[in-house]
Amino acid sequence: MNVSLAKAHGAPCPTAVLDGRSFPESESELLGALAELRADLSGQGAGDVLKNAIVRPSRHPLFDLDYRFVQSLPQSHDSFDLRGSCGHSILAAVEAAARTGMIQPLVPGCRVRVNVLNNGDNVVCETEETSDGGTRFTAHFLCSPPLRLPELLMTGETVTHVPFEGRSVPVSLVSMGNAYAFVDAADLGVSGPDALFADDPRLFDAMTRLRVAVCESQGWDTFGAFPKIAALLPQESGGLYVRAVSVPSWHPTVALTGAICLGAAAGIAGSVPWSLAGSAARDPDALLPVRTPGGCVRVAAHSTHGTDGVRRLAWVSVAEKQVEYRGLLSRPRATAPRSVAAAGRRTPVLATSDHSSEETSWVPQTA
Repeated sequence: MNVSLAKAHGAPCPTAVLDGRSFPESESELLGALAELRADLSGQGAGDVLKNAIVRPSRHPLFDLDYRFVQSLPQSHDSFDLRGSCGHSILAAVEAAARTGMIQPLVPGCRVRVNVLNNGDNVVCETEETSDGGTRFTAHFLCSPPLRLPELLMTGETVTHVPFEGRSVPVSLVSMGNAYAFVDAADLGVSGPDALFADDPRLFDAMTRLRVAVCESQGWDTFGAFPKIAALLPQESGGLYVRAVSVPSWHPTVALTGAICLGAAAGIAGSVPWSLAGSAARDPDALLPVRTPGGCVRVAAHSTHGTDGVRRLAWVSVAEKQVEYRGLLSRPRATAPRSVAAAGRRTPVLATSDHSSEETSWVPQTA
């Protein structure tokens, strides 16, 4: 079984990239093998690797790679979340697939088309620059056909008022790349960007509890990593300050899917990101500046007006994402995979390995 390690700059940890051609496809065997892999990683001092990308040459004629993401959860070696995706891990998977000969070597200008089995996303990874140690990409998340922006709202509302510790907190629940809850950091008592980016355990705890409250208010399972949560503040010159929670701590920057979701959400009039982003959200062709504790990214969301007057999203892009390839992992042992419990599949409730294998997706989505 071939296992590579690769890490995108700004990701909270490396990704274990697994060759799906030699990996079990049934859910129980898949998770059992991942549990064994986690034990191996911990034994080799890499217990912090909580992202798993399972890839193979695509069975679909329009794509180069089929990709499936599994998030390892910190509770135990056999605890996983099958919902959602990970943009940084998609880039890591493309890097590893090229380095190990699964796809053609990467050269500037080439594009690798990735079929995300978790949620049906179409992602194009465009190579900007290559070196011996890694690759710099632009990631394009495509909507084919273009999506009416209101369809990204998970509750059908631009703002959902969530009961939270005796008051009502407005959040925007948006699904693009991954499902996110966006909240104005001022509603959590944050006074400015310095306070937002401080390592404040009280803010982390408040955001974690608000995420749980969001799930409970919608009748969703609170276990696992999705939906994610991010707190926002406006930049004076336009754009957003962003602080996001990852697994199991603060995200050092913002997830690539988080930046993609934020870029899409900023185009939805009345949403929390739209209200805070200022002029950067009003111009459909403008880049959205996003500042995080670990640096800045610029998000480009391309949308057009349909004949019905509703804006439709065609794609969202993030450029200059660097990925480091760390090589093949030595597997000292190979044991029979064992069945383990897993988190959710098509709906936000717990699912176990008693279910048959199928592609997973994050729902709810509104028509």
